[in-house]
Amino acid sequence: MTKVLIVDDDELFRAMLTEMVQREGYQVSTATNGNEALAAIEHSRPDLVITDILMPEKDGIELIMELAQRESRIPIIAVSGGRRSISLEFNLESAKLMGVRATLPKPFTREDLRRAITEALD
Repeated sequence: MTKVLIVDDDELFRAMLTEMVQREGYQVSTATNGNEALAAIEHSRPDLVITDILMPEKDGIELIMELAQRESRIPIIAVSGGRRSISLEFNLESAKLMGVRATLPKPFTREDLRRAITEALD
């Protein structure tokens, strides 16, 4: 079974996204920030990471950069709502430049998520 790691500091959004991904038939684990995500990846390597961009401690951009430095080949989907005075387009474009496979602006539909997962895993 394909393992997906969801990284988001928003508890309600993380729970909703977990349910959506599980309904697509994937095994899900979660983390609340980039530091937790790196520890989870060391413990059990996922097949896909879905990460929010803006989070406390270690944000999604820092997580993406660290995985790239480690030469990790785990596909990544970057998600952002564009809060905190940084534009949504900037966040997601920055992530794309760093090699993420797909991006999802919040809010998104289940079909948008399904499409992004398919794109990222291809």
